[in-house]
Amino acid sequence: QVQLVESGGGLVQAGGSLRLSCAASERTFGTHIIGWFRQVPGKEREFVAAISWSAGSQMYAKPVKGRFTISRDSAKNTVYLQMDSLKPEDTAVYYCAAGGNWYKYDDWGQGTQVTVSS
Repeated sequence: QVQLVESGGGLVQAGGSLRLSCAASERTFGTHIIGWFRQVPGKEREFVAAISWSAGSQMYAKPVKGRFTISRDSAKNTVYLQMDSLKPEDTAVYYCAAGGNWYKYDDWGQGTQVTVSS
């Protein structure tokens, strides 16, 4: 099991940027896939982006492709989500998660709120 700690959420105007961080608190990510998801109250949680910790391969959801960038820092054992050109519809609680493949995530962080004002 991997414990995940997110940070970096906040309030930003439309068109602005934020960078979210996801750190593994006790173990390294190893061969995990690390993903970012988001959820708005009353809606299902949706996939945003993911990265292979070992290979660096990336995957993005269509609504964020070209605006968001996922990356990793091995020295800090941290995954980042750089969010640029933010839109009000990006407002959500953002969660990072770790799993053994691109489609199943077993360990989740506590979430961080991102609010984009128009």
